[in-house]
Amino acid sequence: MLLFIQSAFAESTADTGTASSMFMQLLLPIAFFAIFYFMIIRPQSRRAKEHRQMIDAIKEGNEVVFAGGLMGKVKRTQGEYAVIALNATQEVMVQRASIISVLPVGTIDSLK
Repeated sequence: MLLFIQSAFAESTADTGTASSMFMQLLLPIAFFAIFYFMIIRPQSRRAKEHRQMIDAIKEGNEVVFAGGLMGKVKRTQGEYAVIALNATQEVMVQRASIISVLPVGTIDSLK
C-alpha cells in the first residue's frame, strides 16, 4: 500500500513540474540563439557593412593595403576593380573587395 501512495504523490508533483520544465526547455535554445546573435552574427554584419562603405568610398589617390599584403596608390577605379600603382613603373588590377584597409596619405612615402 505504501508503494501506491508514493507513486500517486510522484504523479501529482510531476504534473506541476512539466510546465516549468517545458519553459526551461524552450528558454535554453532561445538563450543560446541570443548569445550567438549578439556575439557572432551582429558584429560580423557590422564589420561587413563598414568594409562595404570603405570600398565604396575608395577614390583615385588613396593609399591602400590589399589582401595579399601589398600596398599601393589607387590610380583609377573601373567598376568592381581598381588599378593600383605599386611603384612608379608597376601597376596591378585588383578587385575592390580585396582591399582591406585605406592608409592615411603619405604612409607609403614614409616607409621608404
